[in-house]
Amino acid sequence: MILNILGIDLGSTQTCAIIAQKDEEGLKIIGFAKAKTNGVKKGAITNIELASKSIEEAVRSAEMMSGVHYDKVVVSISGAYTKSVDSVGVVNIPNHEIGIKEIHRAVSTAKHTANLPSGYEIIHVLPYNFKVNDLEHVDDPLGMSGNRLEVSTHIVISQESHIKNLKKAVELADLRVDNIVLSGYASAIACLDDSEKELGAVLIDMGGAICDMVVHMGNSIRYNDCLQIGSINITQDLSMALHTPLKEAEKIKLNYAALSQQPNSLIQIPSMGDERKVNEVSLDIISNVIYARAEETLMILAKILSENRYANTIGAGVVLTGGMTKLAGIDELAPSIFDNKSIRLATARKDLIMGFSEIFNDPENTCAIGLCLYGAGYFTPYELDSNEKLRYKGEIENFNHQIKSNSISQKEQQENEIKTDFFNQDLQENDTIALQQEQLDFKESKQKKTSMFSKVWNKIMNQF
Repeated sequence: MILNILGIDLGSTQTCAIIAQKDEEGLKIIGFAKAKTNGVKKGAITNIELASKSIEEAVRSAEMMSGVHYDKVVVSISGAYTKSVDSVGVVNIPNHEIGIKEIHRAVSTAKHTANLPSGYEIIHVLPYNFKVNDLEHVDDPLGMSGNRLEVSTHIVISQESHIKNLKKAVELADLRVDNIVLSGYASAIACLDDSEKELGAVLIDMGGAICDMVVHMGNSIRYNDCLQIGSINITQDLSMALHTPLKEAEKIKLNYAALSQQPNSLIQIPSMGDERKVNEVSLDIISNVIYARAEETLMILAKILSENRYANTIGAGVVLTGGMTKLAGIDELAPSIFDNKSIRLATARKDLIMGFSEIFNDPENTCAIGLCLYGAGYFTPYELDSNEKLRYKGEIENFNHQIKSNSISQKEQQENEIKTDFFNQDLQENDTIALQQEQLDFKESKQKKTSMFSKVWNKIMNQF
């Protein structure tokens, strides 16, 4: 059995589509494409038709590259229009043994008792702590004995209108959404290792127009937030400061790493309004503009984190990913701003998924890869997804077992077909030999009968 998963990251500046294939050998990327995003601003869809065309273009190119059709579609949702609430669910266990059904009841109870604002829908219900009777901090209650199960959950919600607009944009591209995943959650799945999750880490996906932040501790996300500032703000600042068109400012920003190796140099850039006119600009001015905006962005993110209750319990530090992290020197700037916390610039983990190295090495692709991983079963041990279906860690084990069983069955079927072919061939050969022997026996019998008849006839004729 083979499962093809399509991950679609609809960003504010570009749309990334990745097709990953899950089989007995693991998960591997077989299709990848990007398209310029239109109809999306600050993480929100402002023109459904244009956004749909961006999705369609990226998916069509990814399909052409992979040569296969997808079985499952997982789409990201921006943190710009999401909120979160915490809720607790308590259930009794009549048979005193905790199974999947009991865990499902507890998580569903937490969902129903949550105080949700009007006009919001649930994206994820993420359990982060279980309590069995008086035993607290249970990582996994499955199979344990008890008569009372309590679960603490982190619930991610989004505006109902935003979810409907996202689904409609995807459906207009002739796709059906199977799951919606918070973009920061998807990036955390792709980037964070087990040690960082256990110790507690802050993951910040710094994109084109927004920065998604999630705090991951233990089994699950405990906190999510969003800052509506991204690398596009640097482009706009450069365009205004240098009085040059936005497309030229974008080129300068992308080439800044190479330019910074030439200090005290002058570069020529087209003038706004008349691109034939060229102005000479000092690299110091460009550096100051980029540095000022990057510093401001990191300072706001650090302030948001400092006001969070988990700020002092994060043992693994801050993990930065996303396109904005490609700016030269951001890894040197960040530690002093985040109170000297450990800073790591991250891309998707290569031990979870196979594929092209250029895809993994680009932090812009982190979210889309995380969506494929989510579709393949790499999520928190238990959760209610966007369809209010219970997802649990055993799914991936069951799926792998099913793939292996199907593979063995197919192998046995092939062997049986080969054996059957040999058996039929033997039967055919035996039938041929038997037929030849029968024909030979008939010929000999006929010859004997003919010879006997001749002797009798000759004897009769001699009497006359």
